[in-house]
Amino acid sequence: MSDPPLPAEGGRAGVLVLVATPIGNLGDLSPRAVEALAAADAIACEDTRRTGRLLQHAGVAAKKLLVVNDHTEADQVSAVLARLVAGERVAVVTDAGMPGISDPGERLVRAAAAAGFVVEVIPGPSAVISALVASGLPTGRFVFEGFLPRKGSGRGERLTELASERRTVVLYEAPHRLEATLADLERTFGAERRVVVARELTKLHEEVWRGTVANAVAWAGEHEPRGEIVLVVDGADEAPPAGDEAVVAALKDRLAAGESTRDAVAEVASTLGVPKRHVYALATGLSAG
Repeated sequence: MSDPPLPAEGGRAGVLVLVATPIGNLGDLSPRAVEALAAADAIACEDTRRTGRLLQHAGVAAKKLLVVNDHTEADQVSAVLARLVAGERVAVVTDAGMPGISDPGERLVRAAAAAGFVVEVIPGPSAVISALVASGLPTGRFVFEGFLPRKGSGRGERLTELASERRTVVLYEAPHRLEATLADLERTFGAERRVVVARELTKLHEEVWRGTVANAVAWAGEHEPRGEIVLVVDGADEAPPAGDEAVVAALKDRLAAGESTRDAVAEVASTLGVPKRHVYALATGLSAG
């Protein structure tokens, strides 16, 4: 890694500090997070009023607040780097959770790391992990997809791709789009796929609903969910191995198309996920017949 830019004469090396903040319950703000915010020379945040209230709750004196949200992050990179060059500690927070996860922060980290500055992380609350571990669905392997595209071909393509995903799928959704998204899941994932709807995590009205996608559609139609939503969807069942009849049919199609036995065996084994040796044995039987 290259040496970081030189700080101002007599200054110290600047540090970018990602600070996780509560996703609902202010009691989840860690002592380390409070220390990091107190030690910062400036704080990059989405909403100055919300962060101001958080600092007041934590007993941290007012700081220089830089507005870094979805619309301003790209423009603020140079300003944050200038502060790091001057030797400052710049904390990064979002309205809730860990910066950089479906929230601003990714560009700042990339720029600071590329310039050789130290990037520290103060871990803390995470809606993704909280919903996943409360879901009762498999947690050993999962994929976080954030927010789905709102409309158009991109949305359909993403849903179709995820329908065959074997890992547990975690999504974010806004309450007013929940019913439509569950209906889309029913069309693409199937009515019987298990799903968990987690909302208002760590807050007073926290709710974790579990059931099938079909039941979730009915539930959402009868309720008006409020607050941020996390959907946790069971992964697709593992496809059963292709039977000999399917393998033989695929071999016949390829051989009839003029492929050599060697090429046909290789392609069928790869496409159907069947051991090549077994496919070759079936091909040999066809030749003998």
